[in-house]
This record gives sequence, structure tokens and C-alpha cells, in this order.
Amino acid sequence: MAATMKKAVEKLRHRAVRGPKVTQLVRSRAGVQTQAAEDVNVTFEDQQKINKFARNTSRITELKEEIEVKKKQLQNLEDACDDIMLADDDCLMIPYQIGDVFISHSQEETQEMLEEAKKNLQEEIDALESRVESIQRVLADLKVQLYAKFGSNINLEADES
Repeated sequence: MAATMKKAVEKLRHRAVRGPKVTQLVRSRAGVQTQAAEDVNVTFEDQQKINKFARNTSRITELKEEIEVKKKQLQNLEDACDDIMLADDDCLMIPYQIGDVFISHSQEETQEMLEEAKKNLQEEIDALESRVESIQRVLADLKVQLYAKFGSNINLEADES
């Protein structure tokens, strides 16, 4: 996904330096041919929009990966809560890791600490998802602007490979 955006940015950056003419690929029976498309000037503002689009696309990918890591951590906390609830011995002291140190707590205290950790982690996940949504709105706006100017001469869709 990010590789396609980088390629598109590099092509447009190269064309902006080379000149105003943008080319497009046309498929024919003989293969792929390059043909001159309509003259489209790539202005500095257009280049800034393309760069912003690429940066935001990359940032969304990073945020989604971070969300997945936090969701796995949340699942681990939920599994720990379930395991503690299934424990029969109420007098059992359960080690709880704080930093690099394990501190033994009662089953009830450990359960409360795990619930608090789950709550905090869920708040972090919600904040990250909110940031992703706001960036997606910016990307949608940029797509509209860039497609309006460049039409089929620019590809802003993500590669799903």
C-alpha cells in the first residue's frame, strides 16, 4: 500500500521537475504503450497535497498496527482475568508484574488491577481509532481534490498485496 503511494509520488515528483506533461499507460493487444495524456501542470500546491496524502497513508498504517498490538494486549489481560476468576483458592497470592518486578497480591486486588489496566488500554485503543478516523477524513478530502485535478492520471487507491 505505502509502496504504491511512494511510486506515485516519485513519478509525479519526477514529472514536476521534468515538465508539465503527464503520461498514462494504455493497454493494447501488442502490450503496454505510453501515450501522452492531457496536459496537466503539477503545481507546488498539488505536490504538497500528494506528499500529505502519502504521509497520512503511512501514518494510518502505523496506527492500525499499533491498534492491533494493543488489542492483543487487551485480550491477554481479559484471559488473565478469566483465569483468576476460575481459581478456587481465595487465599492464593497472585504475582502481578509492575515494571520489572512481580508483587504478590490477593486474588481480589489482582482482579481490580487487571480491570484498571484493561480500562486504560481500551481508552488508548479508542484514542488511536479516533485518530485513524480523523486522518481518513483528511485522506478522503485530499482524494477528491487530487482526482478532480488529475483524474485517471493519478492512482491513490491502496494496494492490497
